[in-house]
Amino acid sequence: MSRGKCPRVNPLDSVWILTLVTFAVNVMDGDAYSCREVKAAFQVRQVGPLHFVPETPYTDVDLLVCKHQGPSCCTRKMEENYQVAAKRETLNDILSYTYEPERILSGHSDAFHDMFQSLLSLSQGHLSSLLENFYPSLSRRALPHVNELFASLSLYSRGVNVSVEATVQRFFNNIFPLVYTKLINPDFEGSVMIGSITGDCLRMIRQDVIPFGHHPAVMAQELAGALGAGRQLSLALKKGVEVMNATGHANLSRDCVKNLMKMAFCSHCRGLTLIKPCVGYCLNVMRGCLASVSELDQPWKRYTHLLEQLTSAIAGHHNLKQATLGVTGHVNEALRYAQVHGPLITWSNDCRVSIFPTFPVLLFFCVLFSFSQSSYCLPATLCLQQSPPPWTSTPIIPSSFPLKPSKNNKHSLRTLSREFLTYLQRYRSFFVVLPEMLCEAEGILEDSTCWSGDDVVERYAGRVVGNGLSAQKQNPEVKVRSMDPLMAEVKESLEYFNQVGPCLLTPTVRHSCLAVLNQIFQPSEIIRSPSKTQDKNNLPTTPYLCLFLCIMILLAHFIFKRMMFFCFFNEKYLPL
Repeated sequence: MSRGKCPRVNPLDSVWILTLVTFAVNVMDGDAYSCREVKAAFQVRQVGPLHFVPETPYTDVDLLVCKHQGPSCCTRKMEENYQVAAKRETLNDILSYTYEPERILSGHSDAFHDMFQSLLSLSQGHLSSLLENFYPSLSRRALPHVNELFASLSLYSRGVNVSVEATVQRFFNNIFPLVYTKLINPDFEGSVMIGSITGDCLRMIRQDVIPFGHHPAVMAQELAGALGAGRQLSLALKKGVEVMNATGHANLSRDCVKNLMKMAFCSHCRGLTLIKPCVGYCLNVMRGCLASVSELDQPWKRYTHLLEQLTSAIAGHHNLKQATLGVTGHVNEALRYAQVHGPLITWSNDCRVSIFPTFPVLLFFCVLFSFSQSSYCLPATLCLQQSPPPWTSTPIIPSSFPLKPSKNNKHSLRTLSREFLTYLQRYRSFFVVLPEMLCEAEGILEDSTCWSGDDVVERYAGRVVGNGLSAQKQNPEVKVRSMDPLMAEVKESLEYFNQVGPCLLTPTVRHSCLAVLNQIFQPSEIIRSPSKTQDKNNLPTTPYLCLFLCIMILLAHFIFKRMMFFCFFNEKYLPL
């Protein structure tokens, strides 16, 4: 067996090999201690001018935030630009997360507004058709008042300071002269044009005579409840948009910006451009920065609950669709009531014997009431009999105008409400989860090495605090001293809105007024027991009390309105 021979190494070849190894090591050292990756990240994230980034790390760098032993790719100028970039990126992330709920609130505000206007327009068309088809003698002069009615209701639904009750009463005041001269007493002499004495007089006494019964009050109460909920919903949606807009432009404190920069960019100073912050570390920084924003959590949850109530109200017990489309039915019933009680109303106005056209009627009917136990006295207005006199016949009354909404819009309001409530549930806890969403945007991973703000670690060792100002006392990263003034103002405004918002859902004042009207028009509930003190003829004392009150009202009215005598005395249609 032959013995193997080792090849001889040429000394010149050894020199070449050593040179190549030395060159490779130098190249590797140059890459390890260059700031090439830092410069690339500096450019991609648009932090600032590239000439701020050194080509190689410096050893003696006097940094303010990103301090560490060893060479660094950062300078003072880079730190300043890093702070600006960290603040800009965080605010952009916050703005991107508030954009979606703000868009939903704003979009549904427009959608509900369009729905309200569509229902009002549909109701206006129905009422106009009713007048044209069944009351042609009224339609031409009444249509401007119809337009005025729905224009005011439209303004109210948009948030304009308009009274629904006053709007409805003004509508019936305006059409009463037309109803009186066209339906009740077509032979009435004199003009009732706008501005005439007779027309103004009839408009003024309408609420005393009550020619339309309780229908105007019921109509006003239903519209005020439904439109009030719709109006409050529109205002609430605008308030939500304001809150989201303020959150998207929240102020970040100086300490917050410093820690944002430390979390996002201090690892770059060591050439670690791909390392991500630890989960707990990121939560502490974000919760500290958004401590004032997190204080909106409880008011926001109450606000979303209020939105749920208002949305359910317009489709439920304050059904906006039913109330708006029911206007035609109420007006028709009011006109029918005026026709049924027309002879009494005509008699009342024809008996304007002296100074004023209203209160002599009170005196006359109170005298009539004093000798009739089948009648009752209307409080503070006038005394009427329950039914028309036996010599009058009931006029032919047109049936109620059919209300048939479009089949395409049959469930649109309810569908829109359900859709909105579904979206609303997603953002009920928005201000609590916002810091977590911002950390997710950083692409953090729990089961990997991460950046702790000072070094690369396997796990964040600090204590993770909760949300809100009080929890930040234990925050090891961000120092929070007080609430941001802007967020404090937003919170106060939202809390105040939550307090005054539900007022229209329980309109006790309107309900009490309606209860009085129901008592007036339900004689069975107003039956009075005989007085304990009666005279020898067993005459009740209550009619005489009513008569006395009416006389006193007449005398008081004569004192304060005596100048009206000269206006009516010269009118030829008034008997002297």
